Amino acid sequence: METINVRNVAAALPEAWSSRVLGEVGGGTCVKVLRMDDGGLVEEAHDTAEALFVLDGCLELTVEGAPVAVRAGELYVVPPNTPHAVRQGSRGVLVVIERSQAG
Repeated sequence: METINVRNVAAALPEAWSSRVLGEVGGGTCVKVLRMDDGGLVEEAHDTAEALFVLDGCLELTVEGAPVAVRAGELYVVPPNTPHAVRQGSRGVLVVIERSQAG
């Protein structure tokens, strides 16, 4: 396995909010990267927890109706079945660790 330059992978993505799976770890959990822009995303919830690590920039969330800012170098874990949305103003590089669709 080679090292992965996560910032370069994010920069090469065709558009903001598209993601690329970097790899899988035990039990069908995937690690993916995406590039954020100032736009937001609609509210969603997942059956399993989702870990959000901001490599660069800031992720602006609304979690169960409350604003949450996750800054560069910070990790936020969204618990299972918790409604969350990305607010406008999010920007930078985000690493997401979540159960893969097939897992």
